[in-house]
Amino acid sequence: MYSLDINFLKDRLPVEINSEKTVKPPIQLGNLRPVYLGLGVGVGLPALAFCSLWFLQMKTAELEQLIGKLDQENKQLDGKIANINKIKTETTGIKVQTQALVTVFDQIRPWSAMLQDLRDRIPKNVQIENIKQIAPVLQTQATPGTAPSNPAGGIEINGFARSFRDVNDFVLSLGQSKFVNASESKISTAELIDAPPETGAIPPDDQSNESNVKIKPPQVVKYTIKAGLSTTPASELIRELEQKGTVGLVTRLRSIQKTGVISK
Repeated sequence: MYSLDINFLKDRLPVEINSEKTVKPPIQLGNLRPVYLGLGVGVGLPALAFCSLWFLQMKTAELEQLIGKLDQENKQLDGKIANINKIKTETTGIKVQTQALVTVFDQIRPWSAMLQDLRDRIPKNVQIENIKQIAPVLQTQATPGTAPSNPAGGIEINGFARSFRDVNDFVLSLGQSKFVNASESKISTAELIDAPPETGAIPPDDQSNESNVKIKPPQVVKYTIKAGLSTTPASELIRELEQKGTVGLVTRLRSIQKTGVISK
């Protein structure tokens, strides 16, 4: 048998061996900056978004809590405002009632003071038979085209006087009164009549007259005087009212003045 002996080493071509080591080029780090920047942006943006979301959620919770607190305070303030408005309404009503009450007191004309004033002003030879109050005419009842009447009303005085001059003196004296409107004081009627018994005149006795001469009774003037009452508020007549003895009304008016509702 034959054996096949092949020598591969003899047929191989000689290979040149380079004794020098292959030197790899150095890596340029400057070329990797865009990569690092991209990685930083890629990681930073989600982190920033997460932090922003967390911050917004925290602030939203705080704002919701604050809104709830403000809503509660708003409800409390609404209740307080409603109470304040109620108090204001009640105060306004009290002020209206107080002013109406003050107006009533300020328009009072006490007859005791006016009668005392008449006693002080009546002349010696004048007698008053009666005094009648004249109510003011309401504007709705007034005749169209006429001047409005005195809102305080007036008085009508009937009586007797020794002469017409005495009646004139009485009218002039009334005009000086603080309780009477001088421009509305005038003599309505005045006439001579035989003196009636109420004047105190003594009628002549015909039986004791032996000569049978008829003696005329004394004559007097029967008068009617109409005077308008003064519209001056009673609070401005405190001194006159006090002088005429109207103590009760003066005390009330001074108490009202202390509260400041009416001026002194």
